[in-house]
Amino acid sequence: MPTTKPTAGSQFPPVLVRTEDNREVMLVEVKSDPAESKRNSHEWTMVVVYRGQHCPLCTNFLNALETMSGSFMGIKVNIIAVSADSAEQLKKNKENDLVVSFPVFHSLQLDDMRNLGLYISKPRNENETDHPFAEPGLFVLNEKNQIQLVDISNGPFTRPNIDQLYQGLKFVRENGYPIRGTFTE
Repeated sequence: MPTTKPTAGSQFPPVLVRTEDNREVMLVEVKSDPAESKRNSHEWTMVVVYRGQHCPLCTNFLNALETMSGSFMGIKVNIIAVSADSAEQLKKNKENDLVVSFPVFHSLQLDDMRNLGLYISKPRNENETDHPFAEPGLFVLNEKNQIQLVDISNGPFTRPNIDQLYQGLKFVRENGYPIRGTFTE
C-alpha cells in the first residue's frame, strides 16, 4: 500500500497511540482552531518515531536526546517519542536500556505510519520483533501544529545530529525563520 507524504507547513495529522499505562490518547493535541490551544501558544513539539525496543540505535538516539532535553525545553520545544511496540515491549525497553524523562508512547498503527510518510519494515526474523514497524522519523511541530521540520529515514543508520538540530531550532525560534520546502509550482 502506498504512503502519503505530509508536506512542510501542513497540519500534523491526528494519530491515536497508547500511553505507558495503556490509555488511548492523541499523540499531539489536535487544534481545530489554533488560537484555542490548551498548550502554551509558544511551545513546539518534537515527535520522534523510533523503530522499537529491538533497535539499540533507537535506544541510543533517545537516550542521547534525553541528555539535551533541558536545552530543548529552554527553547520551548517539548519532546515525545512513539513506536509500534506493544506496552510490554516498551516496558522491557525502559527496564533494560531506555532512560528518558519525556513521554514515550506505543501502539503506532500501520495506517498512521503511512499517513506520516514513514518507511515501514517487516522484522527480519522472530528474534527482531513480532510486528511491522516504522523506520525513524522526526517531526518538529510549531505552535499551530504545522510541520516546521521533518526528517524521515528508511533505516536506522541516518538520524539528525542532535546538537545541530538544537542549534538549528534555536536559530529558527529566535529569528522567526520560516517553514522551508513549501514550493509547489
